[in-house]
Amino acid sequence: MKLKVVMAMGTLVLAAVATFAQSAQSFTGTVTDSMCGTKHMMKDKPAECTRACAKQGSDYALVVGTKVYILKGDKSQIDKFAGQKAMVMGKVSGTTIQVDSIIAPGAM
Repeated sequence: MKLKVVMAMGTLVLAAVATFAQSAQSFTGTVTDSMCGTKHMMKDKPAECTRACAKQGSDYALVVGTKVYILKGDKSQIDKFAGQKAMVMGKVSGTTIQVDSIIAPGAM
């Protein structure tokens, strides 16, 4: 009987952890591209540099502190924040964020 209770509790804990891992998280950082990261070729024009690299096939990215996350989602929405600070809501898998929404920080 005790074994069944322990097994049931273990299953519930694993289910809760899996659900938490899949829930959307919020990240605030600077929208850039995966090739340049924090070091843009066009140093004085980060938005233009980000867009140029994205047109060449580089992924949009979000720099949060020292981490760089690849952004996957609606590129037209992400592009609006190229070179700017943004708050991204989405699901994380490794270093990739599947973007659910992107807004200006403090816009909520």
